Amino acid sequence: MASTQPSSSSPASVRIDEEKLEDGPSPARDSALSDGTFYQLQVSGKPVRKHFFSPPDGTLAEAVNRDADNVQFTDVEEKAVRRKIDLRVLSLVVASYIFNQFDRTNIGNAHVLKAFNDNFGVTNNNKWTLALSIFYVGYCLLEMPANVLQRHIGANRFFFLSLLFWGISSLSFVYAKGYAGLLVLRVLLGIGEAGYYAGMIYYLSFWYKRSELALRISLCMTGTLPGAIGGLLAFGLVRIETPVLTGWQFLFLIEAIPTIIMAFMILLFLPSFPFSNSFLTPREKAIAQARLNRDHRPQSHGGMTGWQGFKAIVNDLHAWLLMIVYASFNVGVATISYFLPTLINELGFTPLASQGLTVAPYAAGWFMVIFQALHSDRTRDRGYHIMLSTAVSCVGYIVLAALATRGTSTSTIGGRYFALFLVVGGNYSLFPLVMSWAANVFSPTSKRGVGTAFIVSISNCVSIASPQIYFDPEDNFQNGHAIAAGCLFASFLAAFVLRTRLASMNRRNAEKVRAMSESERDEKAAATEHQEVYDNDPRYVFMT
Repeated sequence: MASTQPSSSSPASVRIDEEKLEDGPSPARDSALSDGTFYQLQVSGKPVRKHFFSPPDGTLAEAVNRDADNVQFTDVEEKAVRRKIDLRVLSLVVASYIFNQFDRTNIGNAHVLKAFNDNFGVTNNNKWTLALSIFYVGYCLLEMPANVLQRHIGANRFFFLSLLFWGISSLSFVYAKGYAGLLVLRVLLGIGEAGYYAGMIYYLSFWYKRSELALRISLCMTGTLPGAIGGLLAFGLVRIETPVLTGWQFLFLIEAIPTIIMAFMILLFLPSFPFSNSFLTPREKAIAQARLNRDHRPQSHGGMTGWQGFKAIVNDLHAWLLMIVYASFNVGVATISYFLPTLINELGFTPLASQGLTVAPYAAGWFMVIFQALHSDRTRDRGYHIMLSTAVSCVGYIVLAALATRGTSTSTIGGRYFALFLVVGGNYSLFPLVMSWAANVFSPTSKRGVGTAFIVSISNCVSIASPQIYFDPEDNFQNGHAIAAGCLFASFLAAFVLRTRLASMNRRNAEKVRAMSESERDEKAAATEHQEVYDNDPRYVFMT
């Protein structure tokens, strides 16, 4: 979370009083060191940022990091600090993600309504899938630049811009008309969301240990909970009719306004970086940093530049394997999130009933997401859990493909509806597992940020084509389900290869460390005392 030097472009309004640091040992000094407040108390001046896009001053980050090296604390204190972080940081992230999913997927609920399709000229399946695909263009172009911007200006300002942009874009659907207007708004919505997902993973890695990430990501960044809530909202909102607005317009209106409000809450209450937060005391800041330093020592300043991080990622086989895992299962996520109401509608249910029936698969999927993430954190395993989720989803798609042309008997309809439970649970449980795995595999922090953005960016390039696999509505999307099953199998194989490789590297690295002399180990420890251990260092232990 800190570097040895403050940001060079920041105003020199905050500094550490070096004269006080030169004082010799004293009981008061020793007490302040063990209390985790000594260096923070030496910081003088008030942080000032020249303009909205100025980076935060790194001096306080340095002070917090130095205090973290000396602070002494108990397990009870650590849990109390983590609880405060959960209440402030996690609650804001959860809320922002729920609104994100509302704005991203409400088009799927609106598509089953004739009035929406007539307004935007969606007259066939090809126009529909193109409108879905074009959303991902912004991701491919802006994902990694957005990550660099977030690291420069801080999380709260970056996510404020992101939520505000996509909130206004979503609100614009209410009065837009025509197919061209639909395509433009879908592109703008994608631009607004570029950097959000990878940025949140990167941001959470500053607050939580590697063994705590999967559960937190599953709580705040899975589409199952907002999917269930969104289905219920759609079931009620689309029934509203007034002389001014019709049902589908209320759906976009009611779900966009909270996003815009949330943008300002993020700006005001979400800390840009952990060292700059105001809800923890100086001692609690040191404890929050110390517990991470003992795990993976994240740094908000310094480290690799964006270009250096990019070169390190593209030359890292792990990044490409994770990209295959993510891109392959994301084919399923990118389709099921938009097509679920349509797939249920194809079972013979009315448009309104179809929206209501999306709730059960999402609700059941939420339990699988939480279970997988919780068990993964407790066992400190990612690979086997990812393979299980890909297998569950793959089986679901195979059942959907097998029953797609079997008629409309009660058993067939029941089997296809049950398969949707497997698909939703399997697909959505993969996101927190894969992204927390990526956060655990890459080091230093600057490489981790670029790495998560790279995986999401390249994978979303694949997502441009994902909706196009559902090209056969006349066969109940049988071919689309078969293609999705194949993609999930590819994800399974890539996860198997990556886990096997990481486990082998851990064994080889452990042998290298054991072969070092005590002086070599001490020398390496001294060289990286205030730095992150890079993932090419034999002392780095990969989570498998």
